[in-house]
Amino acid sequence: MNPENRPQNPQARPPSPGAPSSSYSPETDVHILDRIAVLYRYRRIALAVFVLTAAAMTIQGYSNVQMYRAQGRLLIEQERATEVTGIGSSAGEQFYEDPEPYFQTQYKILRGRDLTRRVIKKVKLDQVPEFNGTAKRPDTPLTLLSSARTRLMNMIWRREEAPQEAPKIDETPDESALVSAFIGRVSVDPVRGSRLVDISFDSVDPKFAADAANALMQEYVDQNLQSKQAATENMLEWLTKELSNQQAKVEDSERALAEYRDKQNAMSLDDKQNIVGARLNQLNDAATKAKMERVQKETAYTQIKPLLAAGSAVSADQVPITSQTPQMTQLRAKVTELQQQKVQLSQKYGDKHPSMIAINAQISETQSQLTLETQKALLQIKNDYDSAVLAERTYAQNLDAAKADVQDLNKKSVGYNVMEREAKSNRNIYESLLQKEKEMRVSSNSRSNNVRIVDNAEVPRSPLAAAGRRTWLTSIFIGLVLAVGVAFGLDYMNDTIKTPEDVTRRLKLPFLGLVPSVRGDKHPVLASAHVPHDFGEAFRSLRTSLMSRFPAEGTKILVVTSAQPLEGKTTTACNIAMALAYGGSRVLLVDADMRRPGMHRPLRLTNERGLSQVLIGQARVRDVIQRTVDPNLLAITAGRTPPNPSELLGSERMKTLLSNLSHGPFDWIVLDTPPVLAVTDAVILAPLVNGVCFVIGAEMTRRRLAERALETIMSAPPRFAAVVLNKVDFARNKYYYSRYYGHQYKNYYAEAAS
Repeated sequence: MNPENRPQNPQARPPSPGAPSSSYSPETDVHILDRIAVLYRYRRIALAVFVLTAAAMTIQGYSNVQMYRAQGRLLIEQERATEVTGIGSSAGEQFYEDPEPYFQTQYKILRGRDLTRRVIKKVKLDQVPEFNGTAKRPDTPLTLLSSARTRLMNMIWRREEAPQEAPKIDETPDESALVSAFIGRVSVDPVRGSRLVDISFDSVDPKFAADAANALMQEYVDQNLQSKQAATENMLEWLTKELSNQQAKVEDSERALAEYRDKQNAMSLDDKQNIVGARLNQLNDAATKAKMERVQKETAYTQIKPLLAAGSAVSADQVPITSQTPQMTQLRAKVTELQQQKVQLSQKYGDKHPSMIAINAQISETQSQLTLETQKALLQIKNDYDSAVLAERTYAQNLDAAKADVQDLNKKSVGYNVMEREAKSNRNIYESLLQKEKEMRVSSNSRSNNVRIVDNAEVPRSPLAAAGRRTWLTSIFIGLVLAVGVAFGLDYMNDTIKTPEDVTRRLKLPFLGLVPSVRGDKHPVLASAHVPHDFGEAFRSLRTSLMSRFPAEGTKILVVTSAQPLEGKTTTACNIAMALAYGGSRVLLVDADMRRPGMHRPLRLTNERGLSQVLIGQARVRDVIQRTVDPNLLAITAGRTPPNPSELLGSERMKTLLSNLSHGPFDWIVLDTPPVLAVTDAVILAPLVNGVCFVIGAEMTRRRLAERALETIMSAPPRFAAVVLNKVDFARNKYYYSRYYGHQYKNYYAEAAS
């Protein structure tokens, strides 16, 4: 698949006339071999998961003890559902009350130790061999390993006694062990979308499993009814005493409120507070507005205050622009026009000529009018300021008076409000207690229960899991599923850009080519003798792609950037420029990354003066151009770091520089810019150039970061944009690249060349 024929971004601007459109669109459907490539990439992890899972499940299946599960079903409703109709909380409260905490509590009670103690006495659990320790348990690889580990730990820590969990209240150590063992066999599973609960019990004896499950459900129903009756009786006893005390409080508070209302005439306080409060809000808003106007007038007055002290010697030019009137503007324009006429007449006549005398008189008269208008404007600003100060003082005095009235009313109404709230509170509490007492007496007489058994547990006929030779098929199947799931899960979580297919399918941009990673060399360049053959061929392929997309004559300007640092965009820019120069083109390489310049390092150039000095005006272009290893390649380094790199790149001087260089002797101009997500330098230069080369580090840049960076650079928008996949690890993705890009043939020609 030729990377030069990949589709371009449909949302990007049309390419330049020299950039032909693609004539072939590759198939983007996911092939079965792509899925196999994922498994091949994570083959070691997948194989380990398969072997461990299959082995563990096979051993466990052959050595498992046959367990039987008996299951019964309970119906657990809210306590409100068993109340007598018309008594209790309102329908709205029942609808909005969250029932989840209640049901979670009941699930915990079903597996609680108190209920379990009653059940084990009913089923005589201490006489069951499975639980009293008389039954012999079969040896399994896991139990053998556990017992060996226990013996080893006892030999090492023989003198230390392991701390044991303290038994619960009223539990002997043997009974506590039985309770814990019984709870471990119980399962409580709510049925989704209903109030039903499945109660399960596991045992090696199917009949005992059914008996234990039925005993647990019956004891839970009986205990729930007993708890409701006991709680109701205790609450009724407390309510009877509390009603007597609350009735006395209601009578005292209402009597005191009536006496205070008669003495203080408290019925009219609410209306007075509303009127005074509304007036206070209006005055507060007016005072705030007057203060803001005073501040604005004071600002203007402060500016012209020195001018007022100067008197008539004030010139119209000294008055701030915001304070000048339309008359002053017209008079100044008239003075300017008369002075221009005077200059024209002075070329023809002398100072005593009637025309000169007339024009001087007009200028003098207009100047006098302008001075008069200036004085009027200054006096108007002063008068406005004085008026604003007076208005602010007036509103402040009225506001203070209104605040005093509010405070006086608040003092009078404090006692009445306190007594009224106390009386209402006592009355509400009394009525609530009285209603609750009536409801609880009716509920206690009904002896209703919100829990009942729906289905009793039956004796199970088959064990939970199959044993014997059938287990290895299940083990192999589950091992394969887990291995494949782990491989695809790891591939899904790795959302970095890894292959050219990710560029075209995810980023929707043309793909220029890929560059292999070079181990041990931080800045590999084509001029180095240690660069691998496939590295040089990659940049020759990039050169071919660029020249095919820009076949027109003239200087082509190319910006090289990336999404984030350390993706190799500086090295890529240097090698693209060097490949173009080796191909016979005259190339100028410019380091536009003035924040962290690095282009001079791989090219072994000095960075004392460069682009920043040219844009500031401290140097000329010909003074900062440096020669490189190839005569066709010239370079301009970044120079010393300026305080405002973005402003310099967006200045008119930069636009003029690019325009002049585009009309110079160069065929290509390559600009190395900072990463897009770090700063906006590349976005500023994108509309000024012919194309943008976006460098993405393979397995370095996450897809969301790359999409965000491309969205930022495409907002400029550039005339043309394409992607170079850098630092590709061919050894790690050998299966993919050999199948799609024939990388093994490049190695074949590299061996022939060597």
